[in-house]
Amino acid sequence: MHKRKVALIASCVTIGVVGASVATSAQATTDKPVASGTSVPIAQYLQQTMDSLAFQEVLDLAPRTVAQASILSSSVDKEAATEEQRATAYAATAAAALPITQQPQIDATVLELDPAGRITSSGTVLMSPQYPHGVVVPVDADHHTTAVRYRQWDDAGWYTNHAQGTIDIVPGREAAPLDFMSPYPASVLKLMVNFGVLRLVDQGVITLDDTYSYQPTTISSLCGPASSNTVRAYIDASLTASSNAASCALVKLLWDHDAVTGLNQQFQDLGLETLHLANTNPVNGGRWGNPVTMSSLDTAKLLALINGGPGTLWTTPAGVPVTKSALSDSSRQVFTSRLGQQGWNWMLSTTNYCGRDYPAAGIAQSTADRWLAADGTMTVAGNYFGQDVRPCNQDAQVTFEHKTGWVNNSGADAGIVRSLPGKAGRHYIIAVFSNLGDQYQDAGRPATPTGVTPVEFTQKFAQLGAAVDKYEAARRCPAPLKR
Repeated sequence: MHKRKVALIASCVTIGVVGASVATSAQATTDKPVASGTSVPIAQYLQQTMDSLAFQEVLDLAPRTVAQASILSSSVDKEAATEEQRATAYAATAAAALPITQQPQIDATVLELDPAGRITSSGTVLMSPQYPHGVVVPVDADHHTTAVRYRQWDDAGWYTNHAQGTIDIVPGREAAPLDFMSPYPASVLKLMVNFGVLRLVDQGVITLDDTYSYQPTTISSLCGPASSNTVRAYIDASLTASSNAASCALVKLLWDHDAVTGLNQQFQDLGLETLHLANTNPVNGGRWGNPVTMSSLDTAKLLALINGGPGTLWTTPAGVPVTKSALSDSSRQVFTSRLGQQGWNWMLSTTNYCGRDYPAAGIAQSTADRWLAADGTMTVAGNYFGQDVRPCNQDAQVTFEHKTGWVNNSGADAGIVRSLPGKAGRHYIIAVFSNLGDQYQDAGRPATPTGVTPVEFTQKFAQLGAAVDKYEAARRCPAPLKR
């Protein structure tokens, strides 16, 4: 036992030093001081780190002056275009790549948890042309805010209206001191979908082993043709491989049971006011557009509920205590186990590219064996990553039960981080939404090897994930042993 404690302390010291070095190197890009170690609250550290990463330096592969609206996703089935289709479109305009026209839109939250899963503190930061250095969102004791007028995402309006939204997500916030157009959540919306389906399981309406026959009356390019599978299999494909077809089937399943309105009301009843699975198509489960909304704070709290914890997790503005019983223990286990089998580890964590000089290493998570070939390389939904990830699994510090999302102008990642046995103790939730999808890349990004899936996001997100994880590890290091 004594040897294990010494090893753990050594690991904590190493993590603290690395965290400090990340902050020091980042500080050169800004006049604002960057905090390191454990001396500042997470909200301040998050804001300073985001500011130091200089997200405004990314390049736009389809600048508005060149591409106009042709490459922008439409308001209907935003995720129907594939990565390959977008890459082809970018290739035609790559020579015209310019720095992004204004400060990117980023919404980030970290919820710090105790070992049992109770929320102990939080930090939410918004970044936009209105808040170019990032602004900390004030929250109350229940990690709820009325200080933000959240607006629905508008693809064209981000360019033409100085990133100022026009459609309110939460009514009655006209006098709020902060005004923010919430980025489209992309496939992170599948958290809402699967929460709704597992509620039907808890209510006895369906079982996980029921076979669902997906029979769309109109075919969506997002959703694909008819299919048949168990509810369990659709959930697995939706959360681990981010299958749009499986997720459309689950959305239609919700519509078939007249459960979409009830799901949206449930989010309101839980005090998660920005969560809306809105305007989807009952006949095929598609039409994923800008009316689907999620803020990082409410998404992180939804994940805290899925993670579970004793007693009251928070109290809603209506005074109702929220507990983990909003979802059964068995459903929460299904949810977290599938998130832990995530195949797309390439935004806040970048283990799919283990050992590459680019992108930077993010959250040092373990990667599920299910995606690995005999040589340790990964293939996810036909996407080959070309790197042996086993060395990163050997060096992993944490598990990351998360869901990513991406389109051309949306990049998102949200999940639960917990230490692996023997590693520096941390337990937290991180959620990041942005308009930085694959339309935006880092200057000087190296060419992608032939046959390998390209890096989807700016590596600045991985640097953010790594910095937060090192901060959280340092905060939870044990006190030095007395001699």
